[in-house]
Amino acid sequence: MKYFVYFDAYGYARQAIDENQLAQEYQNDPNIFLKTMCRLRPDTPMEHTTGHVGTLIFDNENELNDYLESLGDEITGFYGCRSESRPYNF
Repeated sequence: MKYFVYFDAYGYARQAIDENQLAQEYQNDPNIFLKTMCRLRPDTPMEHTTGHVGTLIFDNENELNDYLESLGDEITGFYGCRSESRPYNF
């Protein structure tokens, strides 16, 4: 199934909807979904958005949730010293 995920200006996933919700609530237009998430009026130009909508495809909602929960693991692992984090001097 296709999912549409709104990522805020910092890259955090804030809202996820499936293709059925997009069709029912947002006239099947990801830009309307984006403007709604950014709290913009429909006639506001897209240049004023503070995030983006990503399109992701998963077999089910559990896979989507697993993916969303794993976002940021690479940063946590690196700075949390679970991975190689030697300082490099150039």
